[in-house]
Amino acid sequence: MAVAVARDLTVQVLEDVNVMKLNDRQQALRAAIQRGEPKCLGVSQVMLGLMVMSYSIPLHFTEATEVVRLGVPWWSGLMFITAGVVAIILDKQCTMKILQVCLIVSVVSTVLSVVAVIIYSVDIDQNIVVPCTNMPLNQCPEKHYATRLSKGVKSSLLLFTLAQTVISAILCFLLFRQRNGFGQYTTLTQAAQSSPTSFIPPDLN
Repeated sequence: MAVAVARDLTVQVLEDVNVMKLNDRQQALRAAIQRGEPKCLGVSQVMLGLMVMSYSIPLHFTEATEVVRLGVPWWSGLMFITAGVVAIILDKQCTMKILQVCLIVSVVSTVLSVVAVIIYSVDIDQNIVVPCTNMPLNQCPEKHYATRLSKGVKSSLLLFTLAQTVISAILCFLLFRQRNGFGQYTTLTQAAQSSPTSFIPPDLN
């Protein structure tokens, strides 16, 4: 803290150079995070989570397979929404604590996305469409249409989950890079505010 004493014994507290440097560094980190556009990525994650959960509803009216038994669309969709909400919060409140939380949630989301992709792929491969051969037109068994619907829905969910995996991986990379570059600072936006303060000594006469 720098102190200046005037000729009239007025003491003026000047802004600390270290505080100014810290404030500049924090603003640089905030700008770096916003260049990564976590809000856009977060909104995309929320939308994908909602789409996964809503698109999975028809699966409950068909034959229950491993995807339905394990509840893959529901826990993966909720994880996508959670990761998206945290990313949106990070865009509004850039603190190192929220950045670390967002990084952890994004890593978990990426891992769960990969697990969901594996489950979808195995399920689609094991549950083939019931063939409709040697049947008159429009007289195929109901199971044929049910398995076709199930495979189509799971294929869509697989694509959504792949997109989520890519988004989560990108967000993890951006957050990890920013954390390593600015990890020594505990706050990003709340810099210590130090304004010049005047102190007038009491009149001793």
